[in-house]
Amino acid sequence: MVAGGATDVTARLIAQKLTESLHTNVYVENKPGAAFEPALRELTGSPPDGHTLFMISASVVVTQPFHKDYPFDLAKMTPVTEVSSGPFILVSRKTAPFKTVGDLVAYGNTNPGKLTFGSGGGAGSSLYLAAELLRLRSGISIVNVPYKGAAASLTDLLGSHIDAMFDAMPVEVGQVKGGNAVGLAVTSAKRSEALPDVPTMAESGYKDFVVDNYFGLLAAPGTPPAIAKKLRDAVAKAVAMPELVTEFKKQGMAPVGSEPEEFGKLIKSELALWTKVIQDAGIKPQ
Repeated sequence: MVAGGATDVTARLIAQKLTESLHTNVYVENKPGAAFEPALRELTGSPPDGHTLFMISASVVVTQPFHKDYPFDLAKMTPVTEVSSGPFILVSRKTAPFKTVGDLVAYGNTNPGKLTFGSGGGAGSSLYLAAELLRLRSGISIVNVPYKGAAASLTDLLGSHIDAMFDAMPVEVGQVKGGNAVGLAVTSAKRSEALPDVPTMAESGYKDFVVDNYFGLLAAPGTPPAIAKKLRDAVAKAVAMPELVTEFKKQGMAPVGSEPEEFGKLIKSELALWTKVIQDAGIKPQ
């Protein structure tokens, strides 16, 4: 993950609470790198004792089916818990000639090759595939511009160098409220309490466009169930604390704290979903 990104923000939110509840220091260390391989390499090379955890997001999960020879299998990691969940948000530059999804689609179709989408995390990230899913559902003509991280694409959006992008709510709530970007739609089934004036993709005419963004914790393969359960219980207790519930709400996210088995099922279902999207969109796995 990249410092300052949504994953980093979420990890730091719970690290202090885990330090208190587990009576040991919990540190957040950023391990950026292509296809999240440095972080996964460290995780898989660590003892299965629960002392090394990997905070993943939806972008990590979609990376596996996008890369044909991905050296890691997320389904073989030890699931701990889904920490929080919420929608992605589609935003545009404040100077864009469109303020709704319908207008954006019309602009893209009447100006082929001119509508630029920034994709934080590069080709194959969840933000990239969200833009491809919109193209698939609407028939829109877009230029999908990959970036190493969402922060870089946001910088270009704020500078009006690109037209639109999908992003995580914790990053964009403040930008939209501050008038620096325009919120076009959220990808959840219902509107977000953090940005109640922003419609859903379903309300914007795309009822089959519901995509969840989530953050969760994985432990090394072979971690005993008792250790995973202990860690899960500590996280569930932390995210239920009023101050964290309030903070998650401000970010447009909801605390979860699911059981390890439930989180494992989510990862497997997401791997299947995005494999199909990649196939349907005709995206060539790298």
